[in-house]
Amino acid sequence: MRASLPDQYLAPEDLVILFRLPSVETVYQWRRKGIGPRGFRVGRYLRFDPDDVRAWVESQRKGAA
Repeated sequence: MRASLPDQYLAPEDLVILFRLPSVETVYQWRRKGIGPRGFRVGRYLRFDPDDVRAWVESQRKGAA
């Protein structure tokens, strides 16, 4: 990923935009399957730390090599 991620926590909708996913349901499916970036709950809201998203992207890139 070449685009810079924001310094604030990301919502599932942000991941949909960043990765051009078909829907937010994809993010929730990744979470249920344990295959997406690590997320955490703030009350009822799911959030992602940009550093965790970067680490996940890097792990995906290494796995594809």
